[in-house]
Amino acid sequence: NASLCMLAYTDNYFALFTLWVAMAIEFSGLLHASYLIQLAVAALAGKKIQSNEEPRSGIESIFFFGRCLASLAVLCFCLAVTFEALFSGNTTMWEGVPAWLAVIVFFVLMSIVGMLEGMQV
Repeated sequence: NASLCMLAYTDNYFALFTLWVAMAIEFSGLLHASYLIQLAVAALAGKKIQSNEEPRSGIESIFFFGRCLASLAVLCFCLAVTFEALFSGNTTMWEGVPAWLAVIVFFVLMSIVGMLEGMQV
C-alpha cells in the first residue's frame, strides 16, 4: 500500500519507465513556457530568482530560451486549434451556448485544473 510504504510503490519497471518519460519531456522543453511565466513574475516583483545551480553559460542560455520559444509556439498552436474548434462549433458543448461563453468555460475549467495541479491533488 503506497500510503504505508511511501517509496516502495516506485520499486518496479513501470515507475522507472514513467521516470524516463518525464525526464525526456523535461529535456525536450515541451513545458518550458512555464519558466517564462516564472521569469516574468520575478522581474515584475523586482526579485532575483535564487537557485543552487550555477548561472547558465551562453550556449546553455541559447538552448534554454530556444526550448522556451518552442514550448511557447506549441502552446500558441494548441490555443489556436482550441479557439478555432470553439468558434466553429466543432465541440461537444451544449447546443445554444455561444462561442464566447464556451471560451470563458474553457478558461475557467483550465484554471481549476491548474489549481488542482498546483495543490498536487
